[in-house]
Amino acid sequence: MEILSSLLICFKVGVGLYFSAHWCGPCRGFTPQLAKMYTNDLKGKGLEIVFVSSDRDEEAFNGYAGEQPWLSLPFADRAAKAKLSKKYKVQGIPSFVILDGTTGETITLDGREAVMEDPKGADFPWKPPTFWDALGTEFLQGEAGETVSVDEIRGKGKTIGLYFSAHWCGPCRGFTPNLITAYNDHLKKKDLEIIFVSSDRSPADFQSYFGTMPWLGIPPEDPRKAKLSKLFGVQGIPTFALVNGETGETISTNARGKVSGDPEGKEFPWHPKPLNDMVADGPGDINEEVTLCVMMEGCTSETAAAAQTVLLQIAEKYKAAKKEITFLYAAKTAGPTPQIRSLTKIGNPTDTPQMVLLDIPDEGGFYVSPATEVSTETVTSFLEAYEAKALDRKQLG
Repeated sequence: MEILSSLLICFKVGVGLYFSAHWCGPCRGFTPQLAKMYTNDLKGKGLEIVFVSSDRDEEAFNGYAGEQPWLSLPFADRAAKAKLSKKYKVQGIPSFVILDGTTGETITLDGREAVMEDPKGADFPWKPPTFWDALGTEFLQGEAGETVSVDEIRGKGKTIGLYFSAHWCGPCRGFTPNLITAYNDHLKKKDLEIIFVSSDRSPADFQSYFGTMPWLGIPPEDPRKAKLSKLFGVQGIPTFALVNGETGETISTNARGKVSGDPEGKEFPWHPKPLNDMVADGPGDINEEVTLCVMMEGCTSETAAAAQTVLLQIAEKYKAAKKEITFLYAAKTAGPTPQIRSLTKIGNPTDTPQMVLLDIPDEGGFYVSPATEVSTETVTSFLEAYEAKALDRKQLG
């Protein structure tokens, strides 16, 4: 990682990590375009690029890197390449990640789209809009076309919910009545303001669907829809995101399950917890984050309760230390538990706990603990062994 650290000292605007390989057809198509944009405009704007190779051998790397007018991570440093791919969740190539050249913070994971939309770098370094910039200032209310100002929904104690939905979407039509009931009966009283961000295919469809909703709306043709979808990483609908109505900070990008699991809003606004029940709370970002799964579907309630106490204490310490590990447990068979058991091949539920550490960002890796009890020592030892790379890596399948 030293090459990245040195770049952040030398360059003050932006650093692009270009994940690519010569064997990849789309990469060979994109690389000449990026090189032209870099040489003509972007280098002068203060962008430096580092090629992070997925080539299959050093000869291919040398030939491909020789075509590129920027820096390269040495091909031999496969460990650094793996760390960078994992850190920035690179699932395919070409991938172009833009970092702040001073702080090293991620500006965008989708630099390829940013550079294609702005090849001369007029908006470089392509920092995403703030929540308030993307949200805008006015929203529709009711069928008469009346509007409400953002000042009326912004303030201390308020929570803003963004409901990405459309009438053509079957799961949306199934969830919307549940959200309406929860909102009218409980959540509105807790200062929740919902804004429907429409993906409907026509103004008529939008009006018909919006007419059933007791909250505000943004029509499908409004450019704010694309900005908000990108800001919250919306990849499918229905999606329900929650934002602190005073600070604009994201509370949750996946609150749909919280509405279903807690319609009365007893734990609203559902701030992330250090420890979650994978059945009641859902699996969270299990595909994006290293996740400890403690499977206890066959255990007694006393064993499960004692384990939860231990896990909560450890999870709170990890959260305070800002260590990126998610903690989940299951005390009954439902939701994702059968799939986790199938993928990890740990068999049917037993009368003792089973601990599995999923590292799906590492190309589907996972680790199984031999421990048959959940204690501070067994959990901590398992996690420390993972961090020390002392565990036997297995492959999901």
